Amino acid sequence: MARRADASVGTPATVALTRAGIAFTAHPYEHDPRAAAYGLEAAEKLGIEPARVFKTLLATVDGGLAVGIVPVADQLDLKALAAALGGKRAEMTDPALAERKTGYVVGGISPIGQKTPLPTVLDESAILCETVFVSGGRRGLDLELTPDDLLAITAGRYAPIARPR
Repeated sequence: MARRADASVGTPATVALTRAGIAFTAHPYEHDPRAAAYGLEAAEKLGIEPARVFKTLLATVDGGLAVGIVPVADQLDLKALAAALGGKRAEMTDPALAERKTGYVVGGISPIGQKTPLPTVLDESAILCETVFVSGGRRGLDLELTPDDLLAITAGRYAPIARPR
């Protein structure tokens, strides 16, 4: 995997990965503003099975913000996320708050390079993948890296937090 951080894909996520010396590959694609599901659109446009493309979701766990990263075809299990973080209750965060806290727009929220570092949990299914794809910080850009490198850059952990739709 090569490091790619040219001006056409420069985002806080690519800058953070480059600074940390973590290998990644940027995969830009033509985003369709009419797409109903950003992650599934990325999988389709990049020709990758959806199990390797992960979406970044923000939730409030016992009053504090947290990040859950799950395969795009699945849903975030809020109870499982709360349990993984030692909490009791979780609910999805308002999209406007998610944008303010991360510095990214919905549909382009990357788990990497967020304005405010947040507790992060990656669904354990990622362990089965040599590499995973996550948003690169804007719609139409995904970053490919190893799951362990994703956890290293986000100070995250694995847990079973996804459930089928």
